[in-house]
Order: sequence, then structure tokens, then C-alpha cells
Amino acid sequence: MDPTRDNLMIRFKAFIDGLGIFTLFAVLLLVIFGVAALSGKFKKGEEPEAAAAEIRYATKIEIAAEQAKFLPQEAIDSVTPNVATLLANSNPIAVEVKAQVVPGSATEKKLSEDAPIDPAKMEIGKAQYLVCGACHGQNGEGGPIAPPLAGSEWVTGPVSNLILIQLRGLKGPIEVKGVVYDQFAAGMNAMAYQTDDQIAGVLTYVRNSFGNKASAVKPEEVTALRGEVGKPQITVQDLIKP
Repeated sequence: MDPTRDNLMIRFKAFIDGLGIFTLFAVLLLVIFGVAALSGKFKKGEEPEAAAAEIRYATKIEIAAEQAKFLPQEAIDSVTPNVATLLANSNPIAVEVKAQVVPGSATEKKLSEDAPIDPAKMEIGKAQYLVCGACHGQNGEGGPIAPPLAGSEWVTGPVSNLILIQLRGLKGPIEVKGVVYDQFAAGMNAMAYQTDDQIAGVLTYVRNSFGNKASAVKPEEVTALRGEVGKPQITVQDLIKP
């Protein structure tokens, strides 16, 4: 008689081994049945994505059918030519809401020029211009060392040019109305000591005085360029051509 047959540990190990073999066999059966089920669900050569697409197409057909109950295709076909004709014969109106205007466009420029100028801002600018007038003339006519502001394309051109000149000064030749001015070697000194409101005011003043007509300058436009303070005097090459 084999004495190991009565060993409790050996019998327990044999039970565990048998249980493991049974579990492995059950897993294999599940895998086999799973593959068989998938083979039956998908047709030969059909991918899972194709089956999902078939479901989407079926849903689309159902939605189209429901929509057709409320808006038949005949109604759409009868209205479309009329709408197309109406659009073709319509006269588009100009954009009047500033929020819809493209920044930097001709429309924005025109709206800005047509906007009324704040009299209070003009008064601020007039007071500040007393300093500018010493070189440019009290009527913007220009002088021995500075070009005219009256009718100057630079004055009514891009606002950023004037702000940069105020904050950094200007040096070197500049052509105004076909005449080159370069009489003052030191150039124009920066006026950055002025507040944003004062700079906006004086620039608005010169842009709307002496026969000039242009949009007002906003203090926030000056604020946006305050980082230029302290840099060397700019030249015409640094400016945007008007």
C-alpha cells in the first residue's frame, strides 16, 4: 500500500491541479463559442466598422423619413427657385453695426471718420498743441525746422505712426506733400511725458484741424504702445506708409 495516498497535503494539491485543468478547459470552451458567435454575426469579409456604418445609415433613413412628414421634398423644391431669385435680385445694404465691421477695412475707416469728435477731447488737444505749434506753426502751416501738419498725409494716415512719433520722437528726412523736410539734425524729441489722454487729445486735434479730417485717437491706443517709450527715435522707415 502506497503511504502517500493518505497524505492530506498531496491529496489537496491533486485537487487544486484538477480544478485548474477544469478552469482552463472552461475558458477554452468560452473562447471557441465566442469566435463562433462573432463569425455568425459578421458576414464573411465584413468588418466591425462596416456593421456600425450600416446601423448609422439605417438611423439616417429613419430621421429623413420623420423630417419628410413635416417638410416634404416637393415643398423644398418649390421654394428653392424663389429664394434663389430673391437673393439674386436683392441689393445688399451696408453694414451699420460696428461689431460686424472687419478691422482695418475701408468701411471701418469711413465709419471712424464719420463719427463725431468729442469736443472735450479737442479742447485737451488744443491746449497740448501750444507746444507743438512752436515748430509746426499754430495753424499747422509748418516752420523752419518742422514740416506742416495741415494737409499732411502722415497726420491723417495710420494712428500708430503718430503715437510712435509722440512716444519716441522722429529723426531724419520725411516727405510731406511731395516736399522732403530734414532741416533739424536733432529731429523731434519724444513727448512721452504726456498722459495717454493728452496724447490722444493732441493727435485727435491735429487730425481734425487745419483742414484735416480723420478718426479720433483713443487713449487705449496710446496705452497699447507705451512699451515703446525709451527706445531710440524712429525714422520714416519704421512707420507705416500712409
